[in-house]
Amino acid sequence: MSYSITTTVDQPFDQTVTAVRDALAGQGFGILTEIDMATTLKNKLDVDIPPQVILGACNPPLAHRALQAEESIGLLLPCNVVVRSAGPHRTVVEALDPQIMVGVTHNDQLGAVADEAAGRLRTALSALQRA
Repeated sequence: MSYSITTTVDQPFDQTVTAVRDALAGQGFGILTEIDMATTLKNKLDVDIPPQVILGACNPPLAHRALQAEESIGLLLPCNVVVRSAGPHRTVVEALDPQIMVGVTHNDQLGAVADEAAGRLRTALSALQRA
């Protein structure tokens, strides 16, 4: 089973991060957290990696529905979206497939929530191709 929803865009990293934020907002996701992996690894380990951020995206109505079906689902929330540079004018965007929640918990009640969240994430990532 693949665990990600992925797209690659022919845009610079910084421009893509902005576009991802906008595309996610258009699907009802807010960004709760942002981890700058390149800066963190440079500061902690003095290693260099291409620019990469992890955005912790949350759609509150979907999160609430998931919590009603599985009270410990917070361990798997928010939806992580990774934006990483693949060159000067190429960026990879990956989102954790919400169907993973169903597979990990074996709770079929999460299926509809995971389906909707996955659909919204796919729509957001597809929008990046049109930007």
